[in-house]
Amino acid sequence: MAEQQAYQQDNGGTDQTGEKRMLEVSRSEIKKKVAEDDRGISRVWHTVKLVVDIYIWEPICTGIRFLHLAAIFVPVLLAVPAIWVGKRKPDRDNERSGTLWWYSFLVQSMEWAGPAFIKLGQWAASRSDIFPNEMCEIMSKLHSNAPAHSMSDTRRIVSAAFEGRDFADIFEEFDEKPLGVGAIAQVYKAKLKADLAAPRDTDIVNEPPQLRHKVVRNVEAVIKSSPKRVPSTYVAVKVLHPRVERTVRRDLRIMHFFASVLNIIPTIEWLSLPDEVAQFGEMMKLQLDLRIEAANLAKFRKNFKDRSTAWFPFPYTDFTTRNVLVEEYAQGIPLADFMENGGGVFQHDIASEGLDAFLRMLLIDNFVHADLHPGNIMVRFYQSDEPNLKFRKGHGSKHPQEQNDVTEQVLARLRPYRHRKDPAAWKAELAKIDHEGFRPQLIFIDTGLVTELNETNRKNFLDLFRAVAEFDGYKAGNLMCERCRQPDAVLDKDVFALKMQHLVLGVKSRTLALGNIKIGDILQEVLGMVRGHHVRLEGDFVNVVISILLLEGIGRSLNPDMDLLSSSLPILRQLSAQSGTEMAKHGDFSMLVVWMGLETRRFLQASIEDVERCVKYDLLAPNV
Repeated sequence: MAEQQAYQQDNGGTDQTGEKRMLEVSRSEIKKKVAEDDRGISRVWHTVKLVVDIYIWEPICTGIRFLHLAAIFVPVLLAVPAIWVGKRKPDRDNERSGTLWWYSFLVQSMEWAGPAFIKLGQWAASRSDIFPNEMCEIMSKLHSNAPAHSMSDTRRIVSAAFEGRDFADIFEEFDEKPLGVGAIAQVYKAKLKADLAAPRDTDIVNEPPQLRHKVVRNVEAVIKSSPKRVPSTYVAVKVLHPRVERTVRRDLRIMHFFASVLNIIPTIEWLSLPDEVAQFGEMMKLQLDLRIEAANLAKFRKNFKDRSTAWFPFPYTDFTTRNVLVEEYAQGIPLADFMENGGGVFQHDIASEGLDAFLRMLLIDNFVHADLHPGNIMVRFYQSDEPNLKFRKGHGSKHPQEQNDVTEQVLARLRPYRHRKDPAAWKAELAKIDHEGFRPQLIFIDTGLVTELNETNRKNFLDLFRAVAEFDGYKAGNLMCERCRQPDAVLDKDVFALKMQHLVLGVKSRTLALGNIKIGDILQEVLGMVRGHHVRLEGDFVNVVISILLLEGIGRSLNPDMDLLSSSLPILRQLSAQSGTEMAKHGDFSMLVVWMGLETRRFLQASIEDVERCVKYDLLAPNV
């Protein structure tokens, strides 16, 4: 699969991420398809059609679309004076009531405008470094009202993905009611025919594992448990809406035109709206080729194959095309149910597993799920494996399809309690499940967007981390100003750096109180300062910050005492063990400094009783 190969390619010393390379593969494929079309009369006919389409039909359709959007957004522009009307509301970021109404009116209009504008609003909701907090909050509630496309369209598109195979010969079962309808696609639940269900490119390794990996798995089976793979023949089938790509392309042209016009206004020039629209356009194009999402799933599965904290559905890459994604159906309970009813005996495990998975994505893999809201995270249950002590080839664990599926049995017991509004009964059932030896595991879905920090951004990220770890807020503020996208547009650099120093010193004064530091609150304050001083951060950098905000919010709703900095210690230890020597050779001590700082913090957090116990029993310097 070309998309997966693009991930595996070396960047050749450039700042290109795997996702960028995949987007280039997708674009070049379209160009190649046109360039290698039929010869002779057929080629002439195709060329005429192409010219008519590009230079006549598309401009006409774009003009009609422009008039349609004008009818939607002109009333929004006329209503702008409302933002200066009404009393200020202290509990809503001190915004006026008229401003809040206008934000809601804008969101409603974006829902009417269609897929590109719905996605634009959802993207804007994550950019609190650019837009006001309340606007982002209201934008985050934006959802698609797109009607489902017809079943006949689905049959046609899916059959094409299976090389023209008749729809009835593909699925044993197919629920024609979509599980969900989004702005650009809709998802169905189905069951593949037996001859199609067996994974062709399964990630079971036929070679005997190395002794080190074998020992690690067996230790984990005894201490933490090792999950079984769910061998479900049920699949989720994601199908792009017909003609959505053309609609999005026209909308992006219109957005770029208006962004260029607005960029002339001096007061908002610092936003560099054409660049932001271009970045948003790339994000949209990534979601319009479902093979990219399949490649993301495959990479996440590879990264987490030896980790028990998270599970990703198996992508059927043989049957995935630009318009169709077929992946293993995720059997799980939405994380939102645990946030609403409580996690019971599992709440600490769920919170720590989510944070551990994220920190491994960020610090070890540099490959982060970029849409980590509760709707994209589910919880499944499994029973631990027995330690496998057979080291010879041919005596490995069972093939995944030979293992018993216990997940659905557990979920069937929990589903009746999901919407009863009876947290006590829910927690009692969870306690029974725990007593029977089941363990929770997180499932991550909807991997269409990921964040990878290129070499430049990763270096900036680590330098900033180091400055914060050293509690040098002034240096951190200066770094943010010097390495932002438009250093000349920053207002009052020294004031910004002093504010960062004040913020970091406040953190330092509370750093010994476990759980008292809410990273989310700190980052939210930083984003507000960034917006006020026109410090334009890279989109990927902001995505990481937003992911931390979301994860800490989810984690603290389950475990109020969760400490993100302490949770990062095991991952930093692993990173230092794996790559510490290599980083030191290149003079990169950023992560090592962060690690040592956090280890010192952890040591100082120990109570006096713990230190006395260590001294009493000669544990600090045992006589051997």
